[in-house]
Amino acid sequence: MNSFRVENFQFVHWLPSGFTIADLTALMAAFAVLTAFFAIWNALRSRNAYERRFAQISQRKESLRQSAVATRKQRISMTPVGMMSDAVKRLNLLRSKHATEARMLLSRAGMRSRDVMIRYLFARVTLPILFTLAALADSYTLHLLPVPPDFRFMAAGAAAVLGYFLPGVYIKNVAARRAHRMQRALPDGLDLMVICAEAGLSLDATLMRVARELEQTWPELAEELGITAAELTFLPDRRQAFDNLNGRTNMASIRGVVNTLQQTAKFGTPLANSLRVLAAEFRDARMLRAEEKAARLPALLTVPMILFILPTLFIVLLGPAAINIIDTFSKR
Repeated sequence: MNSFRVENFQFVHWLPSGFTIADLTALMAAFAVLTAFFAIWNALRSRNAYERRFAQISQRKESLRQSAVATRKQRISMTPVGMMSDAVKRLNLLRSKHATEARMLLSRAGMRSRDVMIRYLFARVTLPILFTLAALADSYTLHLLPVPPDFRFMAAGAAAVLGYFLPGVYIKNVAARRAHRMQRALPDGLDLMVICAEAGLSLDATLMRVARELEQTWPELAEELGITAAELTFLPDRRQAFDNLNGRTNMASIRGVVNTLQQTAKFGTPLANSLRVLAAEFRDARMLRAEEKAARLPALLTVPMILFILPTLFIVLLGPAAINIIDTFSKR
């Protein structure tokens, strides 16, 4: 009895302050459960180190992807493009018939990103409203434009029409300037294609090589030829790649080149000879356009000469005589 008391007293004496035997029992039971859990998990998991490492990498990759997607969505939603994209998606503008026409128009202007498409559709929707509000605000408060009070709503309607057509007019002007630059670059591109064809390159390699050579001088034509070369590589029908080129450019000269390439591939005619003839024709046409502009120059300079040059010439020639006449009559 005494030995039991001494042993019990020594055990309790070594326990921390406020820690009882019941707490120690609960802690040992929890440790036993945790040990059993890890033992079962170790027995069920794969014994192969490669599989364990692959599972860890897969889990890490998935966690990084989820965090990146969440961060990107949050970042895009906070930008102006993200807000425009939400508005366009709510109005279901990307699936409309107008979106298909706008996508083709933007591709002709060299604008192929999704953000440009969203900005264009958002501008077509919001600019009429903004222009209308600006016209009404000017009519009632600012009075910057000389609009009579009876024509305020008519001016607001004209502003709405202007805001609706303004993005399309701007994109069409950009596409026209881009087409003009490609028209000027086409003879040089055809000459390079003739050289590549005579060197024994295939059509895909020829287009890729010409696109790489024209990248610094004529980037518009180089971009279109590079896209066509890529489509010829992976599209099942090569005719579809040429049709896409016609749709992206909408130029008569490009259609002539495409028809020549298709006929060459169909009938087996020499590619270099056909391209050489086309290059000579386009170069002659470019020279004729330059001569036409030079021939129209005297007629265009007639009005500025009458308005600005002839009055100055009359002043220089007749001014001294008029001054002498005035002095003579003033002395008398």
